Amino acid sequence: MTDDIRRNMALFPIGIVMKLTDLTARQIRYYEQHELIIPARTGGNQRLYSFNDVERLLEIKDLIEKGVNIAGIKQVLLPVSKDSEEATVLSEQSEVKRRELTDTQLHRMLKQQLLGGGKRGQVSLIQGELSRFFKK
Repeated sequence: MTDDIRRNMALFPIGIVMKLTDLTARQIRYYEQHELIIPARTGGNQRLYSFNDVERLLEIKDLIEKGVNIAGIKQVLLPVSKDSEEATVLSEQSEVKRRELTDTQLHRMLKQQLLGGGKRGQVSLIQGELSRFFKK
């Protein structure tokens, strides 16, 4: 499985994303409403977020803390469309894989993402924000 596919796999329910980002469900839904993130939906209409979604939410949070408004964030981050490669995917294969993952395995995947660095060799915000969840 390539890194791009793994980063776009819909894995995290909104409760986990709230803990990882320190954002409220309302804030996360607001950013979705403004098409800054597009989580995948299950058959039961539950939102599922990918590593890319979590990283993007952390970028949004950082910009908000710096005083940038939603219009400015849209200028900086460009809205995500459902067809873009940044959109979270929920294919049959990823849904089966997600159901097979235990919390321990999901924790291990998250740790690998943190230790592996960001996209295109950049250090990502997700590394700094999420590293507090792991003991060294």
